[in-house]
Amino acid sequence: MSVQKMEFKTEVKELLNLMIHSLYSHKEIFLRELISNASDAIDKARHESLTNKEIIEACGEWKIKIIPDTTAGTLTIRDNGIGMSRDEAVAELGTIAHSGTREFMQALKDASQKDKPGLIGQFGVGFYSAYMVADKVVVVSRKATEKTSSAIKWESIADGSFTIGDAEKDRPGTDVILHLREEDKKYLQEWEIRDVVRKYSDYIEHPVVMDITREQEDPADKEKRIKTTEEETLNSRKAIWLKDPSEIKPEEYNDFYKHVSHDFTDPAKVIHYRAEGTSEFTMLLYVPQHAPYGILYRDFKIGPMLYVKRVQIMDHCAEVLPEYLRFVKGVVDSSDLPLNVSREILQSNRHIEVIKKNIVKKVLDTLAEMKKNDAPGYEKFHKEFGRVLKEGIHFDFSRKEQIADLLLYASTRTDAGKLTTLDEYVKNMPIAQDAIYYITGRPDENILQSPYLEAFRTKGYEVLILTDDIDDLIMLDLQEYKGKKIKSVIKGDVSLDKEKQAEKEAQKGKFEKLLSRLKDRLKDEVKDVRLSGRLTDSACCLVAEEGGLDPQMEKMLRSMGQDVPSQKRILEINAEHPVFAVMNSMVEQGGSDEQVQEYVDLLYNQALLLEGSKLKDPAGFARSISKLMAGGGKK
Repeated sequence: MSVQKMEFKTEVKELLNLMIHSLYSHKEIFLRELISNASDAIDKARHESLTNKEIIEACGEWKIKIIPDTTAGTLTIRDNGIGMSRDEAVAELGTIAHSGTREFMQALKDASQKDKPGLIGQFGVGFYSAYMVADKVVVVSRKATEKTSSAIKWESIADGSFTIGDAEKDRPGTDVILHLREEDKKYLQEWEIRDVVRKYSDYIEHPVVMDITREQEDPADKEKRIKTTEEETLNSRKAIWLKDPSEIKPEEYNDFYKHVSHDFTDPAKVIHYRAEGTSEFTMLLYVPQHAPYGILYRDFKIGPMLYVKRVQIMDHCAEVLPEYLRFVKGVVDSSDLPLNVSREILQSNRHIEVIKKNIVKKVLDTLAEMKKNDAPGYEKFHKEFGRVLKEGIHFDFSRKEQIADLLLYASTRTDAGKLTTLDEYVKNMPIAQDAIYYITGRPDENILQSPYLEAFRTKGYEVLILTDDIDDLIMLDLQEYKGKKIKSVIKGDVSLDKEKQAEKEAQKGKFEKLLSRLKDRLKDEVKDVRLSGRLTDSACCLVAEEGGLDPQMEKMLRSMGQDVPSQKRILEINAEHPVFAVMNSMVEQGGSDEQVQEYVDLLYNQALLLEGSKLKDPAGFARSISKLMAGGGKK
């Protein structure tokens, strides 16, 4: 048959324009696509050979060969797979989204699961990535199922048309010959080809080979150098995640972790799992020992490497991993995951959701097991990643209590360096205690000396000590645990003792005038002034309303550029403190307004210092203290 010139479909013309202008993020991906297509073709031939032994004899040992020709400026990707007929070449190379692989899988829908090769990709789509580096592409292909040496030759310069004619080929399979542009001839260099294959196709099941020429000493004449050429395999073909876990040594798991994570230490935990059924995939995931640099930054790369049939599709697949598990490294390999035109952005589909659901479950179950059986190891993990893990309470509402079970806390009862859990806290609660209490603060603060803890210490109630910047927000999201409300000791009204509450109510009348003076003087600073149920020794403190943000959280949100409205807090006073007897007497006896106001200002500034806030007038506060000290000295 003579050579025919044919027009591309309109969609293909548009696609070629996109390819030439780099639809893909990196040009080197063209080699990944063509190797993947070659692997698909071999898988098809291998499947056909199950019922047609002559195919094996015709095709020979399965392999993909890369042939660089620096003289001609061409790069050839050769496979000995199923090949294409004339009609198939026109349909698959001339029509967008016509997937030979998809048709092949449809024809096998009634075949047994184990016989299905699990083919990937869409040959007629990924093929066009060749035009990112080539100004002309030639395809020579011979069908493996036809007993003839005749082949077809497809050729195009991406000008909107292609030609197709007859050719001769000694073996079945396909040669894709790229005439590289001058600026892309680096892909003819051995080191460049090795690097791309190792990066994207290292775990392809079939050998990716190339003839390598080396100079060596002539055994017959040591004065001479001779050149020898041998065929070398460029990919390791060691898909460790597809092996049976019982066959893998710990050092093999560790070596692969270091390869995918660029970490120098061994992982803390290995998760190797294979899912079978309607959605088939394998995951080999790792929990690191140490937090990588930048894990708290927005541009931190999230997600495991994504492979489809041992072909790398993404370095970081964020779609299958929630952000609060972003410390997890590893590989996910799916045999039936659909991809979009560029293979770089996954379509939203149930396969992704199934994979993500399984990953989350396996990781959380692994951490729970680690917490139960390896307490020292888990404490090390929590020290590195607890801050990240607890984000899940905010972002994953359905699993918030499961995640809460994995968190560790210091408390007013734990020894230095020791931690407790919410479960242990609840088990140790006195019968009269009806809530879980916590206090937030900075790590450098001596929180145990906080006045907010006074009544709880007196009552014997344990208080969790939280020092991460997001802790208050997380506890607001958690709200309760195992039926117990979670409350901050620096928010809301506290009433731990019914007798004390009755006394406080009785004292309101006694301090009515003083409370009124305090409210009037501080009306621009605080929302209210009231008697405290949480103080036993200190004179006063500032508290937020129930459900409000604590000062530390406000500061953090503002530092992130959030528009957080200023929230007035409530000033609580300890009616049993001697200073209020003095102040109450001053008010009752008509003491000078100036002196009363100075005392009020001192109290408010003292409360600001206790909560870790800045004073509006530090110099004025210092003067008042000095004045008070001088007055005491005169007495």
